[in-house]
Amino acid sequence: MDIAKTVTRRTILQAGAVAAVGVSGFVPTRFAIGNTAKVKVGFLLPYTGTYAGLGEAITNAFKLAVEERGGKMGGREIQYVAVDSEANPAKGPENTNKLVTGENVDFLVGPVHSGVALGMVKVVRESGTITVIANAGAGAATGPLCAPNIFRTSFTNWQASYPMGKVAVERGLKNVVTMSWKYAAGEEALAGFEANFTKHGGKVVKQIMVPFPSDEFQANLTEIASLKPDGVFVFFAGAGALKFVKDYAAAGLKSIQLMGSGFLTDGVLKGQGEAAEGVLTTLHYADALDTPENKAFRAAYSKSFGKEADVYAVQGYDAAQLLVQGMAAVKGDTGAKPALIDAMEKAVIKSPRGTFTLSKAHNPVQDFYLRQVKGGQEIVVGVAEKALADPATGCKMG
Repeated sequence: MDIAKTVTRRTILQAGAVAAVGVSGFVPTRFAIGNTAKVKVGFLLPYTGTYAGLGEAITNAFKLAVEERGGKMGGREIQYVAVDSEANPAKGPENTNKLVTGENVDFLVGPVHSGVALGMVKVVRESGTITVIANAGAGAATGPLCAPNIFRTSFTNWQASYPMGKVAVERGLKNVVTMSWKYAAGEEALAGFEANFTKHGGKVVKQIMVPFPSDEFQANLTEIASLKPDGVFVFFAGAGALKFVKDYAAAGLKSIQLMGSGFLTDGVLKGQGEAAEGVLTTLHYADALDTPENKAFRAAYSKSFGKEADVYAVQGYDAAQLLVQGMAAVKGDTGAKPALIDAMEKAVIKSPRGTFTLSKAHNPVQDFYLRQVKGGQEIVVGVAEKALADPATGCKMG
């Protein structure tokens, strides 16, 4: 946390109050002065490229959640500032600084790409800007790089893939090929699956890593066919996931059970069509969850944006819920950072995914569902893991 920044802001506010006395003889409270300014929320999300749809969903749902709660945070109106992350890790620190230093945002929301997240958290650890990771699953962000001002309303890559390891063995899939893009998210996702899979007696016969964001999978699919595994576990998302599932079916591999964390089908299931039939995934959300919160959320999202909500939208929606709860607790005083962080740590989020809380490392402690595509729909088979928390290895909040 940046105490100096808070002190400086308080000094400025006090100076403003003294100046006000000279003009009118009236000294407003610090809250009253702060309350006249809009709360600045910065989005660091992809608005172009393979992940553009994810950035749009997070942004839309965040704003929806705020509108449903009166359009304000702690009684203050909101100004949104968006920067296109381009899903480019090399630009992560620079783009973060555009929002943190250039725009002086009160809160930062994003990103999607794990590589961008690692650059982003290094900046906000220094600035003390309260940040909510609304998608990127990079474990280090809430592990070795954890900090009191960094929160997550999504998942870790480990967390979303770990449950399928046990499911695979229970379904008799003992020899499995794993495959992903070669970057932080993919490597952590495969490690999560493998940890639980081998723990229950499974064997990974081959791990295939593809350069990000290549979607040329044909040579890899030919290799998988020659290996004849019981199943294939993959981590892909967005446009790459859409193409992989279609290519997998076209290569004649549908007799080999395809599995993944839920990003394999979320947001792209309609485009995958018949090719996705039978695919198994684990995720902290499913479109078909039969709860009042999910039904209301999906109806409102569809009405507002003319499209169906997905897991990315849920994560954006819950990022807003977390900030709204925190700001309500401090009555809109963004200068009361310790109290604001404390309120966010204690938040109970009634999410479309199911109610969740936060771990000491600020990760969601949440249920993971086993889903299967049947008749073009994502069917909830059951709960694969209850109240699963990421181990957050290396996190020291001191």
